[in-house]
Amino acid sequence: MNKFSNNKYDLEERTAKFAETLIALLRKVKIIPLNQRIIPQLVSACGSVGVNYCEANEAESKRDFVHKIGICKKEIKETKHWLRLLVSANPELKEDLRPFWQEAHELLLIFSKIKESSVKKKIEN
Repeated sequence: MNKFSNNKYDLEERTAKFAETLIALLRKVKIIPLNQRIIPQLVSACGSVGVNYCEANEAESKRDFVHKIGICKKEIKETKHWLRLLVSANPELKEDLRPFWQEAHELLLIFSKIKESSVKKKIEN
């Protein structure tokens, strides 16, 4: 089972737990000049994934849904980027951050599939 949520299919909960768990870890990271820029960016990106997924679930149209899922993809890709930079700035965190990078990668694959399926259904209709 996914360590970020008891139900790997509840993406609202999964994305919220992902951000909460990552924030809890980031609170323990030593604040050095390099981290002062990376950490806020990472918190913003990882939190935005869940917010945009919630908005997608309340979309007013299929087009709006596809757009919001696209934003989820962008934000999770940004999260992966900032995780990479955080490891680069703090190599001692590599093993602690590996599960977060893996979860971000899985979420990217999920959102990519949702968007692809939604666009395909939109074209078929």
